[in-house]
Amino acid sequence: MDKPSQLLRSIPRVDDILSDPLLDKVRAGSPAAVVRAVRETLGDLREDILNGRDPLSGREEILAEVRRRIEAQRKASLRPVINGTGIVLHTNLGRACLSERAARHVYEVARGYSDLEYDLVRGQRGKRYSHVEPLLTELTGAEAAVVVNNNAAAVLLTLTVIASGREVVISRGELVEIGGAFRVPDVMVQSGCALREVGTTNRTRLSDYRAAIGENTAALLKVHTSNYRIVGFTEEAELAEMAALAHDAGLPLLYDLGSGDMAGLDRFGIGEGRTVREGLEKGADIVCFSGDKLLGGPQAGIILGRREYIERIKAHPLIRALRIDKLTLAALESTLLSYREEGLAEKELPVLAALSAGEEDLRRRAQQLADRFSASGIHASPVSVVGQVGGGSAPTELLPSWAVAVDNGAMALNELDARLRTGSPPVVGRIHKNQYLLDVRTIFDADFDALTDAVAAALKK
Repeated sequence: MDKPSQLLRSIPRVDDILSDPLLDKVRAGSPAAVVRAVRETLGDLREDILNGRDPLSGREEILAEVRRRIEAQRKASLRPVINGTGIVLHTNLGRACLSERAARHVYEVARGYSDLEYDLVRGQRGKRYSHVEPLLTELTGAEAAVVVNNNAAAVLLTLTVIASGREVVISRGELVEIGGAFRVPDVMVQSGCALREVGTTNRTRLSDYRAAIGENTAALLKVHTSNYRIVGFTEEAELAEMAALAHDAGLPLLYDLGSGDMAGLDRFGIGEGRTVREGLEKGADIVCFSGDKLLGGPQAGIILGRREYIERIKAHPLIRALRIDKLTLAALESTLLSYREEGLAEKELPVLAALSAGEEDLRRRAQQLADRFSASGIHASPVSVVGQVGGGSAPTELLPSWAVAVDNGAMALNELDARLRTGSPPVVGRIHKNQYLLDVRTIFDADFDALTDAVAAALKK
């Protein structure tokens, strides 16, 4: 009999492990959790053997793993993570971090009752969006605004209201796929409209849109391809030209801006200067964008534009299914308040602070972190690296940054990475050119001590 077969035959039965007295202390809380932990442990053990990985050896290790899993089940699985990747809007790590002001406001609203839909002055029912609509119109120049749970929902709802049963003209080069294999055309089709594709992947002229307009056309749609770029032999119609064409034909121009730059990040050498306000000023009747990307707030889909269209959107039944809750409203309101005072957003909003950080400041912070590591017996050194904006925003922008390279000694880099990811707190860094790197652009100063302890613990195991 070969070794894998022997190991498989040696795996204990579920009932055998469940009856072990060493599980008595953890059994009382939830018998179902214990059964689940045992089955998962033995299942993973079987998979390790079949795939040639080193399995758990012996009954004590199996029981220890079962107890570890039971303890893990008793804790929340959604946990804070230290992001050392250098990707500011890391989709898998939650995209934009909220400001301290926004986090406090969420806590205050969450812990008790609030005036979510109550007018305290008149003493009667109020409107949910009254908390953010005045701020959005003030900051962008839009006539009206409404907010739903994400930008895909914003586009879906807008097209449902404006174009259901009719055609929407869009460039072939703007039929993008967003995260998680979701495609904008698929989202759009759910609105009941028909896509009229014009131009080619790399070149779409204004004349292409003009030729496609017919009796069944409901709108022109421009999608900002924020998560990729086509370079070389390219051409696209200017937004102002498209607006003029649409209005001459008695049609609205819809603009899916995606990431939603409100701060004008071109000041820091990031992006193309396509701000929300600019989109409206150039004639777009509706502008949609995300709340948790360049805006620096919570996940939300923000819809701005002409009052006649926004009021129709507010009155549609889908608005109830797609509306945001009080926590999102609280976070969004506080985020928008940071934009009212010049220069305050860059100080208060973590996304803007990270994106506007200067290279010399990042080098200084990397040296401070390396010195702290050294004081704890960790061999590390600051190195120059390149980071990313992330979140499907400014895909061609590379951010010069500084990181701390951790000396992993005899430990394999993958092992160090795994230990840090599964440690407390979890740390997510990156391996590049045979180095384990922690980019300080995405690490808060307040986390330096916890990060130092986590790295020290991972290297000592």
